[in-house]
Amino acid sequence: MTAVRPPAVAGTFYPGEPSRLAALVEELTFAAGPPRDGPLRALIVPHAGYLYSGPVAATAYAQLRPHTSRFRRVVLLGPSHFVPVRGFALPEAEALSTPLGTVPIDGEGASTAARFQEVAVSAPAHAREHSLEVQMPFLQRLLPSFSCLPLAVGRAEPELVADVLEALWGGGDTLVLISTDLSHYLPYEEAKRVDLGTAGRILRLEATVSPEEACGAAPLNGLLLAARRLGLKPSQLDLRSSGDTAGDRRQVVGYGAFALYEPRGGAP
Repeated sequence: MTAVRPPAVAGTFYPGEPSRLAALVEELTFAAGPPRDGPLRALIVPHAGYLYSGPVAATAYAQLRPHTSRFRRVVLLGPSHFVPVRGFALPEAEALSTPLGTVPIDGEGASTAARFQEVAVSAPAHAREHSLEVQMPFLQRLLPSFSCLPLAVGRAEPELVADVLEALWGGGDTLVLISTDLSHYLPYEEAKRVDLGTAGRILRLEATVSPEEACGAAPLNGLLLAARRLGLKPSQLDLRSSGDTAGDRRQVVGYGAFALYEPRGGAP
């Protein structure tokens, strides 16, 4: 029997009822406006509850509309919030499920990742992890058919993350997705200042973001280094906080959405 990782935050971070969830994703992506033109290769998206970060995440996922038949594989990296991980953790499963259905895990990609000694299989690292799960309903509504390779990332240097990403990137049918929130629990104006600085480094492809500036700093820095190696071009799509979307402004969490495009004339 195929092992399926069940949803852990359905009904809390996002609606647990399929029709409500589908309608919410459609509403958020429609409100995000039209996609930008360009050969998309990677997205950086937040991972809080949809009430808070959903509108920001949707600005990234709206970029998939012209590519629904192109992307057949998603390499998804996010931080491990609950279980210490040295390097990377693959799930002990062959598929991931949400209220919208089941997505197969890319077995070939998992085998490629497992060639790195810093990549292990850990069911506990994925059991409660929301940073990867909350991305799936958006992907399920925007990509008609795809497999995924979810990696929970712990302590990992940018060079290692970049090497793993380059090994997994493959051809033009692969989307790389980095899940990270930005600053945490700062007053609104201070968070805005910190997040603007972080966004500037992302746009300059500087792999120097600290864990205090982004909870997914390890996978984010690895992507920025890989993007610099491959000549990708970053673009900021949205930059807000929970003080802009929901909640008060005494302590906020920052959210950013970014897209990275390949240079005209060829895929990395």
